[in-house]
Amino acid sequence: FTKRYAQWIAEKTNGECVEFSIAKKMDLSNFDAIVFGGWAFAGSISKIKWFKKNIEKWSNKKLAVFCCGASPVENPDIERDLPKNFTQDELKKFRWFYCPGGLDYDKMSVTSRTMMKMLLKSLESKKDKTEKDIEQIKMISSSYDISDIKYIDPIVEYINS
Repeated sequence: FTKRYAQWIAEKTNGECVEFSIAKKMDLSNFDAIVFGGWAFAGSISKIKWFKKNIEKWSNKKLAVFCCGASPVENPDIERDLPKNFTQDELKKFRWFYCPGGLDYDKMSVTSRTMMKMLLKSLESKKDKTEKDIEQIKMISSSYDISDIKYIDPIVEYINS
């Protein structure tokens, strides 16, 4: 899901979409803007330490972070939890965005798939399930895709402004 969003953003901004393994070895000094995309899981953003380590070096660039997760964009946990990946000072130096993706059990690593199945069993075994628990059980019981190109509009607008 993150790769799909990154490709959409690159197309709409006339930018380059570069895999993380390559980007972390590149000299990004010639770019006017850098958009980092990562996977959001349990309030954390994958590989975000690399971006944070380079924020000062890129202070003269327009910086954005987007992350994809399995939650719908309306989930209040997103606004509460994802900013916790950054200090208040870091948050002043870039804009962050959330793009809903989904779950694709066929493409997950064995570890991730196992973690998701453990979470599902844990939720299903709760005696007094909340509405939130019931909704989460429905969502993570099988693969789904809630990604949509419309969610890149604010990112593209920010980068192009």
